[in-house]
Amino acid sequence: MTTIKNVTVAGSGVLGAQIAFQTAFHGYQVTVYDINNDILEKAKATFEKLAEAYKKDLKATAEQTNAALSKLRYTSDLADAVRNADLVIEAIPENPNIKTDFYGKLSRVAPEHTIFATNSSTLLPSQFASATGRPAQFLALHFANEIWKHNTAEIMGHPGTDNEVFRTVVDFAGSIGMVALPLHKEQPGYIVNSLLVPLLSAATDLLVNEVADIQTIDKTWMVATGAPLGPFGILDVVGITTAYNINKMAADQTQDANKIKTVAYLKEHFIDKGKLGVATGQGFYTYPDPAYADPDFLK
Repeated sequence: MTTIKNVTVAGSGVLGAQIAFQTAFHGYQVTVYDINNDILEKAKATFEKLAEAYKKDLKATAEQTNAALSKLRYTSDLADAVRNADLVIEAIPENPNIKTDFYGKLSRVAPEHTIFATNSSTLLPSQFASATGRPAQFLALHFANEIWKHNTAEIMGHPGTDNEVFRTVVDFAGSIGMVALPLHKEQPGYIVNSLLVPLLSAATDLLVNEVADIQTIDKTWMVATGAPLGPFGILDVVGITTAYNINKMAADQTQDANKIKTVAYLKEHFIDKGKLGVATGQGFYTYPDPAYADPDFLK
């Protein structure tokens, strides 16, 4: 069985950075890989912000966050990034062609024992298993946004994933403070998104078709279920770019008129205006003080 000591995270975007920091926070040596040094420099600023979030939300000490930061290494050279890797977690753009190309390159430079895991939200590991060159050592390891608070880790193999590899990754997830959630078979959207995506799609349909406005839809869900966020508050956290990409992929594949209408709406009102959610300070709501956080919002 592979003993995981050194972890490489490929992709330093929103979730890639979070995965890397969470892993380093729990004592692992982590290499952060991205395609160029400019992106990695921006990632360093992201890690500083994450350190502050851990202090605020988890009451972490400066000593703990500084220790995590010291365990992060950065490189834009893929061979260098994975030379000692026991586990590579891929968190690159949700595009099948980009992922396939990446796994082809990764398979040529990673050590034979290295386990590969994809953090893909919408794509199945079986789609890339052959491209990895080591299908038995490949599976999905999916995290929710703001993983230090929403600490779920869904582990999903494909039919060719080795059982021992699967158990190793389940154990790893637990060791970095996650609640490990093993799936018994492949499922598009895993568990969380199988439940969440229909909710977000239904909310977007209600908005785009002018049935109700953003705040009324969110208020309805929050009052009726006791949930702390409505669907549009959730979309701001997830990132509107992610919602746009998922809807665009579905629209391109199905030519569904409603999906096409949603894609156009999101592009015009949000994507083109740079209103991408919490990360940009504006999405369906304005941050850091969104309307739904007002005590009177639910009245």
